[in-house]
Amino acid sequence: MSKRSLEKWTAERSADLYGIRNWSGGYFDVAENGDLVLVPTPGNGVRVSVPQIIDGLKERGLELPVLLRVENILDSQISLIHETFRTAIAALGYRGEYRGVFPVKVNQQQQVVEEIAQFGSRYHHGLEVGSKAELIAALAYLSDREACLVCNGYKDRDFVDLALYATKMGFNCFLVMEMPGELQLILERSKVLGVRPKMGVRTKVSAQVGGHWAESAGDLSIFGLSTSEVVEAVDALRAENMLDCLRLLHFHLGSQIPNIRDIRVAVQEACRMYAELVGEGCAMGYLDLGGGLAVDYDGSHTNFESSRNYTLDEYCADIIESVMSEMDERDVPHPHIITESGRATVAYYSVLLFDVLDVSRLESRPVPGAVPDDAPDPVRNLWETHRSLTVKNVQECYNDAIYYRDEVRQMFRLGRCSLRERAMGETIFWAVMRNIADMLEDVKNPPKWMEDVALSLASIYYCNMSVFQSLPDAWAIDHLFPIMPVHRLNEQPTERAFLADITCDCDGKIDRFIDTRGVKRVLELHTLEDDRPYYLGAFLVGAYQETLGDLHNLFGDTNVVSVRINPDGTFDIVRELEGDSVSDVLSYVEYDPKHVVESFRLLAEQGVRDGNITPQERYYIMKAYERCMRGYTYLYR
Repeated sequence: MSKRSLEKWTAERSADLYGIRNWSGGYFDVAENGDLVLVPTPGNGVRVSVPQIIDGLKERGLELPVLLRVENILDSQISLIHETFRTAIAALGYRGEYRGVFPVKVNQQQQVVEEIAQFGSRYHHGLEVGSKAELIAALAYLSDREACLVCNGYKDRDFVDLALYATKMGFNCFLVMEMPGELQLILERSKVLGVRPKMGVRTKVSAQVGGHWAESAGDLSIFGLSTSEVVEAVDALRAENMLDCLRLLHFHLGSQIPNIRDIRVAVQEACRMYAELVGEGCAMGYLDLGGGLAVDYDGSHTNFESSRNYTLDEYCADIIESVMSEMDERDVPHPHIITESGRATVAYYSVLLFDVLDVSRLESRPVPGAVPDDAPDPVRNLWETHRSLTVKNVQECYNDAIYYRDEVRQMFRLGRCSLRERAMGETIFWAVMRNIADMLEDVKNPPKWMEDVALSLASIYYCNMSVFQSLPDAWAIDHLFPIMPVHRLNEQPTERAFLADITCDCDGKIDRFIDTRGVKRVLELHTLEDDRPYYLGAFLVGAYQETLGDLHNLFGDTNVVSVRINPDGTFDIVRELEGDSVSDVLSYVEYDPKHVVESFRLLAEQGVRDGNITPQERYYIMKAYERCMRGYTYLYR
């Protein structure tokens, strides 16, 4: 055991281990008593225990898993983005304004859209939509007429008509052309409805970024107009005497842009296009830089795809400086700048809380003090390998252990080794592997095979949640989310584990975890205690995860609870949404729950007629069936 592992474990060491101060944006921390705490407004001293929130939910009858939303964090993030842009604008003498919009696709839940419109109203924070359904939702909650309503996405007549009606009602609504044919449709409908439209054009910038969303930009992007198509649109507007209607230029590099240099290059290209449109006689006034403001999921502050190599201050200052420089060079008035920062707005304010149901690990059986004289030679050799293992000969002993274990298995297949002898050999083999894994901390620059040994010994923690429903990006694109215990953080975590959900699918697991040096394959966790639940949290899950989730094994939406933290450190539960019942998810896949119950009732009655159950047993069976039908799709402890 290393010297460091013998030191007294503290909550501070847990904070370092899980990197919480690197990725949490200051909204989470570790208390001395080992509880994870919420810090709704970093710097003001208010801290609220997450385990106490869990206890409060359970006292109210709400079971885990729960998606916890913290309203204060959403409010703080909206303020932080706007105030940081305001600071950069004032410092650099920029003569336009900043107008943020939230892309509804990032989280379409009603509560999220409503709260963003509410908290953002003091900054005229708007919404961006990409479909008729999203536009309908936005119009219901965006009451601020100065806020921008940006209509992206492919459009039909109904979509265009609704946006034009919104303009007539006083909304600051922009119809952005995504396809060449949309211009003619917008012109036709604006004449029919008698509305002078505010229009935008989405252009394909040549700059591209790395990561999962690299294809959002570039010549082969499926969104936006090419340079030639932009010119044709300008000519068409000039022919209609409607150049004054083109007010906005939009581009989008992609979500989660880790490298600030890529952003600067794209902004410069877009500014040149904007200036050219002004020169063509278009009214303009707004430059929409799309999304891309990254979230530092792993806390490494690098250009790794789950991180970012810039701060929010640098992001805002670089954008303002780039736009200002390009416009001044061409003597073009400074436009109002729009960004569609969805991920950075909502990621922090949602946490998935779930409990661990059970654990599976390779049994740690004691190595026998001696091996019988008549034991097969490979078993005896394994025992000698175990006795002689040191840090200096670790490579040799590892190779020997693998060789002798394989010999034992081969002898068993040939009938030259008994079941008990094979079991003894494998017990000794795994003891050797555990001792090698324990040496990892004492070996400088350990070779990959030693890390693989530790991985092979990892425990499996079975968690009461569905990866497919609640963390679909972790499964679909290997996205990294910070995951850690929310209590017992003043105790040393002695288990190395990966997580399995409760779906019947080999992909229903998480075996890639954040680490400032890259990605680690196991997570340090505490040993389960029989009389004490064990809670974990997955953080930064507010962007995309809820809408993308699916019904694998018919596990539905989790319970959702929104809390508001008060200045005195107390909290109010301001909204509760019960998760899907079994009846709910069956109806989603075209079952009629009433018909399902009736069908089972007939089968149960047949059981009475056949003499397999009594009428009273049928009563209890039906009660259990109906209770499950009404119940939560997840497990109760």
